[in-house]
Amino acid sequence: LYRLWRSRPWIFGQLLCRLSHYLSKGCTYCTILHITALTVERYLAICFPLKAKVVVTKRRVKAVIGILWAFAFLSAGPFFFLVGVEQLDNHTDFSRECKPTPQAVESGLLATMFWVTTSYFILPVICLNVLYGFIGRELWR
Repeated sequence: LYRLWRSRPWIFGQLLCRLSHYLSKGCTYCTILHITALTVERYLAICFPLKAKVVVTKRRVKAVIGILWAFAFLSAGPFFFLVGVEQLDNHTDFSRECKPTPQAVESGLLATMFWVTTSYFILPVICLNVLYGFIGRELWR
């Protein structure tokens, strides 16, 4: 919340700057993947109710949740290295800010992570639209 309300001065140091961005992206990715997984489960339950009883078990659900968390935080990993506490030109304590480093911007890695984040939005939206379309068609019949 501090980062949202006051980005300057960053008083928590380099580690918490990096950790806050990493956890923020990781949890965002994880939420998106969970919503998509729930949609797949709903699709199976509505379109293939008998098969869903066999395929969706507690053990498999736990495994999928673990895989989703691992994948989300693994793909958010680069954010841990792309941000840091930067001092602006006037070198006052108030000018310390937790933001992407100049190296991240110049190297193009930040732009790459922008596309990763964008794909985390676009691909699930396409998947949700297709699956809910199939669900709607099945319910219409």
